[in-house]
Amino acid sequence: MNTEQFTEMLAAKGIALSPQQLQQYETYYSTLVEWNEKMNLTAITEKEDVYLKHFYDSISAAFYFDFSKPLKVCDVGAGAGFPSIPIKIAFPGLHITIVDSLNKRIGFLEHLAKKLELENVRFIHDRAETFGQNKEYRESFDVVTARAVARLSVLSELCLPLAKTGGTFVAMKGASAKEELDAGKKAVTVLGGKLVDSHTFTLPEEESERNILIIKKEKNTPKKYPRKPGTPNKTPIE
Repeated sequence: MNTEQFTEMLAAKGIALSPQQLQQYETYYSTLVEWNEKMNLTAITEKEDVYLKHFYDSISAAFYFDFSKPLKVCDVGAGAGFPSIPIKIAFPGLHITIVDSLNKRIGFLEHLAKKLELENVRFIHDRAETFGQNKEYRESFDVVTARAVARLSVLSELCLPLAKTGGTFVAMKGASAKEELDAGKKAVTVLGGKLVDSHTFTLPEEESERNILIIKKEKNTPKKYPRKPGTPNKTPIE
């Protein structure tokens, strides 16, 4: 996907990008490739692949959820900033918090945010399990998002405790979404969530299946969740 296709396909979805925003994606790409030489951020480095599989794929969450308001968004395990930084560039009014367990990645994101001149972004080095028990952040976000971090039964325990009651957990999934939903139904309910919508689409060009799951936070998450680091993964709520 070249930059022209990227711009046109987003415009077709009602997302119009200014020259400044397009320059931010260019800067994001060049910074990502530069830093990728000294630390492992992504296996995808070809420009057209980054625009399709990282930038466009990240922004696809906005085809099904309205990010145009000044929402408080938490991105769990964002790695090199996906999906929240591409979404933030397209919707500058968002307040973004990224939590990631690797300090080197936090260093990259801090550098990137300066280069992109992003406002209202913060990056926190922590495990999602301990972050979700932190009173300052627990149940304080309008939206919590994650892309390809863990299967839904595990991911729900990392993300739903961070969403405020009435907030939304937007889970970005690949082709295994239906099986993950079947296995993760119990976790979603126990943690106070309810699946209100799921959207399936095909990523252009490579024709791979994508799923966006919209989970509403209906009631408070029980205090014991998330459990200690590593526990959700070892013994998921299923």
